Amino acid sequence: MKLLGIHHAAIICSDYTRSKHFYSNVLKLNVINEHFRADRNSYKLDLAMPDGSQIELFSFDGSPARPSYPEAQGLRHLAFKVADVQIAKTYLESCDVNVEDIRVDEITGKKFTFFADPDNLPLELYEVYEVYEVYEV
Repeated sequence: MKLLGIHHAAIICSDYTRSKHFYSNVLKLNVINEHFRADRNSYKLDLAMPDGSQIELFSFDGSPARPSYPEAQGLRHLAFKVADVQIAKTYLESCDVNVEDIRVDEITGKKFTFFADPDNLPLELYEVYEVYEVYEV
């Protein structure tokens, strides 16, 4: 077996409309499919990343909040590749997203920073120089 990459990350949100706006309008991910599942009173939104990976955004009534930030067991954070962390940080701040100061990874020497989605899920911007199809920010 050889893993080829990450296909998708699944995120459960507390407010579907707010999270859909954040991921599709603020982060500018392209909507692939959107389904309302009446039997579950739940939405599933598939969002495309430029490299072909995806984010699945789910809504479920009564889902519990994240227990702590960011050191709960399980997924610690989701990191997005960007060509320039400073440009991405400036854009997010223009959308009223609180972004931490930019740091440098002491092992790789790459710049990175953290911010959060509407449900306080930790998200990271990690600077890389390989560029796929870049969305305007």
